[in-house]
Amino acid sequence: MRDARQRMDDASQNCPFCAIARGEDPSVENVCEGNQWVAFFPPEPATPGHTLIIPRVHVPDLWSVDAELAADLMGAVIHVGDAVRKAVAPEGMNLISSAGGAAEQNVFHLHLHVVPRWEGDELHIWPPKKPMQKQLKENLADAVRKACLEQ
Repeated sequence: MRDARQRMDDASQNCPFCAIARGEDPSVENVCEGNQWVAFFPPEPATPGHTLIIPRVHVPDLWSVDAELAADLMGAVIHVGDAVRKAVAPEGMNLISSAGGAAEQNVFHLHLHVVPRWEGDELHIWPPKKPMQKQLKENLADAVRKACLEQ
């Protein structure tokens, strides 16, 4: 347990989002905060109003967060998302979280992107480049259903 705690302490000391959570990065434009989280604009927003929400404690990604903090972060997403909607009046909104390099995560501290959207904003997330084959989709659905029942 001590080794895991030491690795987490080392990760948080070198993590740019932990520095933001501790208030150590004066270049960041914080827009809202709670006891367990901070919301701020990323240095290169995808759209006007694009906001990141991070936990104050170091958590590598969404799949590593405990249920209590996850619930608080989701409350923060709703709170900040409502504020962003009032401030910039988007036509739509994305909530995005990436986990791992293959998912394009480049800061390994959980962060939730609230991304306001407008028709023609040229931010392309979907659809996939090629459709999934029907049989593969059915097999995956069976595997996920089975895994859900086993938890």
